[in-house]
Amino acid sequence: MTEENDPNKRRKIVNRFLIKLTQEEPQMYYATTSEVARSIHTMIKEHTNRLSVEEQALVRGMTIEDIQGMLGFNLK
Repeated sequence: MTEENDPNKRRKIVNRFLIKLTQEEPQMYYATTSEVARSIHTMIKEHTNRLSVEEQALVRGMTIEDIQGMLGFNLK
């Protein structure tokens, strides 16, 4: 399995940003999954340079839909 496709590591990164998001913006707890995923996606893009090289490779190309799926609320 390549680093870019390691779902557990990608999920940990998303969860880390989810915690940061809900700490900074508590009202996001009540937002829709798509809104939360969009916000996390934006945060990851803004903070990519603060991630390790390995983490950067993991999030490169990650979409809002990928994040939404990781959040576990995708009802499809």
